[in-house]
Amino acid sequence: MEIREYIKYNEEEISRLYNAVGWTAYTENMPALREGFKNSMLVLAAYDGKELLGIIRTVGDGATIVFVQDILVFPDKQRQGIGTALLKEILNRYPNVRQIELATDNTAKTVGFYKSMGFAEMSEIGCCGFMKC
Repeated sequence: MEIREYIKYNEEEISRLYNAVGWTAYTENMPALREGFKNSMLVLAAYDGKELLGIIRTVGDGATIVFVQDILVFPDKQRQGIGTALLKEILNRYPNVRQIELATDNTAKTVGFYKSMGFAEMSEIGCCGFMKC
């Protein structure tokens, strides 16, 4: 597996990935998703040869805050260390950023994954989060 910057947006493979993980709210508006990728701070992708395995997409200023907007791995490739490798690469690239944040589904699987990576729920560190959808 190789992790590299995702520079050339390939709508077909991105649509396939987002649909595969059930994130169809994104694929129902592909122009917005394309613009989101264009305006991202950093997008990394994991590849096996030319096969896309997963991506991680960040937004923020890269100095005081990095927000992990998306981390997706094809379902048949999950639980093989791909998501871990992608997230570790982000953490390695921004070692001095005070806040690295994300929002995720509240499932045992996702909570367990992010806690294993050193993240804490906002309520555990005296904070709360808000979202307008």
